[in-house]
Amino acid sequence: MDLAQQTPTRPLGRTGIAVSALGTGTNRWRQGDNDAAVAETYKALLDGGADFIDTAEVYGFGKSERLIGDCIAADGRRAVVATKFAPFIGRTSARQLMGALDASLERLKLTAVDLYYVHFPFPFTDMATFADGLAEAVKSGKAKAVGVSNFSAAQMREIAERLAKADVPLAANEVHYSLLNRKPETNGVLDACRELGVALVAYFPLASGRLTRQPDPAKPGKLDELQRKLGEIAAAHQAKQSQVALNWLLARDACVIPIPGASKARHAEDNLAALSWTLTADEFATLDAAAAAVQSA
Repeated sequence: MDLAQQTPTRPLGRTGIAVSALGTGTNRWRQGDNDAAVAETYKALLDGGADFIDTAEVYGFGKSERLIGDCIAADGRRAVVATKFAPFIGRTSARQLMGALDASLERLKLTAVDLYYVHFPFPFTDMATFADGLAEAVKSGKAKAVGVSNFSAAQMREIAERLAKADVPLAANEVHYSLLNRKPETNGVLDACRELGVALVAYFPLASGRLTRQPDPAKPGKLDELQRKLGEIAAAHQAKQSQVALNWLLARDACVIPIPGASKARHAEDNLAALSWTLTADEFATLDAAAAAVQSA
């Protein structure tokens, strides 16, 4: 059986592009530091059907993009690549966005990127400026789809409305979302993604490892009950706690696409195993309640 053909997919909004339901963050892919391990990770991801790889021009000051380009060239299989434009001071015009996109494409050794984000909203910059730059990226053929990252619900709506005038859909909003950071549920971002038909790409879905640990009896803390529940559910499915946490996000809404980091093949394989089973309704409710108790503690 070809695992790649069996991997579930999710849409990038209304763009017509489908990606693996679980992606991979590459903030720790640093050229020259772990090239061999990353090449093995890339192979494991593509072997398992996880074709959605997320990077940014600021990751390793461009090294992550270069390493992804090297992996694609060496492996021969083309991942679905998302990268990001960082709108720093004095770098917020459509022209500068296009210049940054050209530089990213050169590092990635690609003629077009699958998804191009604005990495974060810059204060005092008109949303129309970002939208016009993203629309130009699509019209030029250098980006197949465009999105935003760390944008509020109101900012999303404004960008989406402006893009729609250019007949370009907003594909995604990449935000911090996990059992320990549920702000997208309360700040309107998840609702806006549902209403606009936009993917919510969830970074730090494992809360930087805090959701993968068992409680330490010598150091009791407010995460103990949640970690215990994660461990119990993992044991019931002969799985890892990380897979339980990823499964919760996947079950939370069909628009959510988690992108856990992985810089070793075994980490990629562990993450991918989350797609081989699903939480029961009772398990989902148990985690929901345990996580809510942490938020209110």
